[in-house]
Amino acid sequence: MPVLPPSCLIVIAGPTAVGKTDVAIAVARHFGCEIVSADSRQFYRELKIGAAAPSAEQLSAVKHHFVGHLSVQDAYDVSRYEKEALDLLQRLFLENRFVLLTGGSGLYIQAVCDGFDELPDSDPKIRADLRDKLEREGLASLRALLRQSDPAYYGQVDPANPNRILRALEVSLTTGKPFSSFRKRNLADRPFSTVKICLDLPREELHNRINARVEAMMKAGLLEEAGSLYPKRALNALNTVGYKELFQYFDGNCTLEVAVEKIKTNTRRYARRQLTWFRKDKEMVWSRPAAEEVIGCISGKLQTLMD
Repeated sequence: MPVLPPSCLIVIAGPTAVGKTDVAIAVARHFGCEIVSADSRQFYRELKIGAAAPSAEQLSAVKHHFVGHLSVQDAYDVSRYEKEALDLLQRLFLENRFVLLTGGSGLYIQAVCDGFDELPDSDPKIRADLRDKLEREGLASLRALLRQSDPAYYGQVDPANPNRILRALEVSLTTGKPFSSFRKRNLADRPFSTVKICLDLPREELHNRINARVEAMMKAGLLEEAGSLYPKRALNALNTVGYKELFQYFDGNCTLEVAVEKIKTNTRRYARRQLTWFRKDKEMVWSRPAAEEVIGCISGKLQTLMD
């Protein structure tokens, strides 16, 4: 009978607020393995409430990696994450056939599973100039610049994602070559098999969860957390939903009530972009966020791989 490769990476992806953390913990305990986070916001130790980082109880239930290991002031990107995550997987697979990778950052999941492009370091001055242009002229001005300098990537990038557009422009302006020229044509070989599960819910149910989570975050102290980070608001790690809206409130540009509603709206939009990304991955098996159902999906996929 055919057998699986000795190492198997279980991926549990999905949009924000769908319930990935609890499901991932239950699945990891079932397969007796550790969890590697692919949630780029949870990398930063200062973003506990706004990034919905696992609680102390959750972290004690199963060992987690890449949670709170960085400061918002640390320079970090997906290429570095790919290398560090693969190094970690190599060590974890020496002790266990399974490792669980979970998160909502599709680019980071892709980097681990399929490889990512080798990109040059960005020029700090170019980054600062582009940030200034974004603040003064808005995202539309950067989109226009990217469309002119790299029409190929412009046709692929999420037009509402400032970080991706900024990064593409940084690379183009630093190297004099379009960002698309650095993108890989072939997937990287990995010494492990992969089973991918994406969690999803009916749209209205997911939106209700998102709205309830934002309210819970505010009650848990998100306003105070954002206030402590306000002096560092120019940092790239803080240009994210939940913080940038409250920074607008601190700047006097809106009321707190409006800022909270913007968090809900922008989080729902972010969830839609996450789902759009994951739908492009034909290897994804879709499931409701119920641990038993997910375990069944994984077991079925493992059996298919052996047939």
